[in-house]
Amino acid sequence: MGKVKVHRSSPSLDMTPMVDLAFLLVTFFMLTTKFAPEEPVSVDMPSSVSVIKLPEVDILTISISKDGVVFFNMDGKYNRQELLGKMGTEYNIPFSDEEKERFSVLPSFGLDIRNLKEFLALGPDERKKVKQNGIPTDSLNNQLAKWVVFSRTTNPKLRIAIKGDRDSNYPVVEDVINTLIDNRVTRFNLITNMEKGPAQLN
Repeated sequence: MGKVKVHRSSPSLDMTPMVDLAFLLVTFFMLTTKFAPEEPVSVDMPSSVSVIKLPEVDILTISISKDGVVFFNMDGKYNRQELLGKMGTEYNIPFSDEEKERFSVLPSFGLDIRNLKEFLALGPDERKKVKQNGIPTDSLNNQLAKWVVFSRTTNPKLRIAIKGDRDSNYPVVEDVINTLIDNRVTRFNLITNMEKGPAQLN
């Protein structure tokens, strides 16, 4: 008696769900990824063994470059728009809604507020070419103090952090710290690079 031949067919695999999943993942990462803005100055921070991480929101950062130039940054688009309005009122400089919108997406900046209006009128590429001389911190014109005070009234949950270059002039760092203390800011963070502690060394 002859054997019955079983008809063999090659298995088919539908890749459509796999492709859909891949595109969903790519879309998810594109929409949720937050790119760090290009900073106007590079800061080489000192090292430490601290493992305390700063929060990703409600943070105010004061950066000090190697040349002792002070830069300011605060997160929150709408908070920044409100902040610029308060500073404009304080210094009698009217900022338009368009200027507030541009300010809200700026990276760190280090300018006298009297030059900020002209700076905002420039295009993104032109702004990169501008040499920023820093936010004034001297006793006669301490604009940093105003930025800090109005930032805290705009967002009371703000945490303040100082990011100083390891080679920056100590008197400038001292001026920044004294500005914070004079305005009742006694708790702030110093941003450093991670360094291996004794327990982590091989």
